[in-house]
Amino acid sequence: MFESLDGLSLDALRVFEAAARQRSFTTAAVELGTTQPAVSQQIKRLEKQLGARLFDRIYRGIELTEAGQVLFDQVHQGMACLDEGVAQVSGRDQHEVLQVATDFAFAAYWLMPRLQRFHQANPQVDVSLVTSERSHAMLRPDIDVAILFGDGRFPQGESHWLFDEEVFPVCSPRLVEQHTLPLPAHSLRQMPLLHLRGESASRWFDWSGVFRQLSIASPPSPGPLRFDNYTLLIQAAIAGQGVAIGWRHLVDDLLEQGLLCRPIREQVSSSRGYYVVLPPRKRRGALIERFVEWLRDEQAR
Repeated sequence: MFESLDGLSLDALRVFEAAARQRSFTTAAVELGTTQPAVSQQIKRLEKQLGARLFDRIYRGIELTEAGQVLFDQVHQGMACLDEGVAQVSGRDQHEVLQVATDFAFAAYWLMPRLQRFHQANPQVDVSLVTSERSHAMLRPDIDVAILFGDGRFPQGESHWLFDEEVFPVCSPRLVEQHTLPLPAHSLRQMPLLHLRGESASRWFDWSGVFRQLSIASPPSPGPLRFDNYTLLIQAAIAGQGVAIGWRHLVDDLLEQGLLCRPIREQVSSSRGYYVVLPPRKRRGALIERFVEWLRDEQAR
């Protein structure tokens, strides 16, 4: 039984799992309390025993080979099961940790203000948030649930709709205090517009798309400020530095608090939105299902 494990040390597999998860021998060494050369030697020994290359050495890091990815998926799952089994036998009152990945804006403006309700209902579960603007980074093997923006087609996992994309201009009430609201849509041509650049800008509505949807013929102004982070862009809008594109579910609380207002009545929507994505081959299905159900309940509120 377990013939494939003959001659393999659990310590070597543990080192491999840490290096693969961290995508770095150096970071894995820090986590394991050893040195980078020691990790490198363990990996070389393991590759020799298996007769397969597990990592490609690239500029400034490492990447899993196809064989390495197959091994990591199984070893990571196995280590997690071992850890859970030892915790149960040793009687430790161990909290379960749920790895949840999403972008900065969704985490800051929608998820974080609501997580306290999840913790109150599930005191034995700790949520570990992983934030990134890159979808592929949010679907790595250690992620349990991802909340991603797109069209619902994510090849790395099963997706479930959460919100549609609905946007409208928002700004500080101070910026328009001399005007009677709502203003006509074409007044946006004379207002300072805050722009988003980078990967998020290519996925979400930009000002050109908003102007087209609102049938405003002239192009949007370049604007005084550009941001690669939606959270900073919204903070600039709150500070009165210009008009931002407000994503309905992300800015609702800020509108309610009076920190932002809608200078025009119109809004625009697309076929995209936020989806809950479940990476394949995940254990702890009941816990993940509980979290997804909680997300749906929050959306319904």
